[in-house]
Amino acid sequence: MTSIRPFTAAFASRFLQMLQYRTAALAGFGTQCWWGGIKVMVLAAFYSGEAAGGTAMPLAHAITYTWIAQGLLALLPWAGDPEVAQAVRTGAIAYDRVRPVDAYAFWFARTAGWIAARVLPRVALMAAFAAIILPLAGLGRWSWQPPAGAMAGGAALVSCILALLLSATLVMGLNIATAALLNERGINALAVPAVIVLSGNLLPLALLPEAWQTVLLLQPLAGLLDIPVRLYLGQLQGGAAWSALALQCGWIAALALAGRAAMRPRCSA
Repeated sequence: MTSIRPFTAAFASRFLQMLQYRTAALAGFGTQCWWGGIKVMVLAAFYSGEAAGGTAMPLAHAITYTWIAQGLLALLPWAGDPEVAQAVRTGAIAYDRVRPVDAYAFWFARTAGWIAARVLPRVALMAAFAAIILPLAGLGRWSWQPPAGAMAGGAALVSCILALLLSATLVMGLNIATAALLNERGINALAVPAVIVLSGNLLPLALLPEAWQTVLLLQPLAGLLDIPVRLYLGQLQGGAAWSALALQCGWIAALALAGRAAMRPRCSA
């Protein structure tokens, strides 16, 4: 317990620090509701046309997918940890490198706390709006639907926890690149388009060309959003569900090992 105390303290302190920014969470929630409504209307227009006849996902699922994607927007690794970027610019990063703790695990714990504190309030507000308020307002057709079943909901919850860890490993990759390049702007600019498309945030991956589906599901960014939502909707069941969870675990392990290997020479210098 003593050996993990620095990391749990780092997670808790960053989590509690970020929870203080309530105005930012409310502003982000308002923006996400606005864009979510626009995306739902675009999907409704698409499904009303003849071209939507052979889609792999019904409109109700696509709408639920969209609201969940908006709620989990802060989960996505759009950029590296801003505190790490600032430490790189000021030179304070040297203090993290000489701490008597594992540098990768310490950064990882702080990053996970930063992500969790940003996403939890927003997803709770989005669920209240899209799953409760919209049906009460007579807009149930455009609302966030319940999970396909208890098993689907439980699998999705586990997958969301894994998605948080996966996001933290990806942000760690951006942190390490920032430390190596001494500037975060270039790597962050490259991350945004890849994340927005390959995670399923821009459009459910199931609506992309069928020939791409295997590759889209196997790449790591699908584990951030697409896999949790597919589990929630019951599109992945039985062995497919277990395989999807294993895939998330595999990418977490692979990216964490790669990140530790990238940091090791610099930590020992």
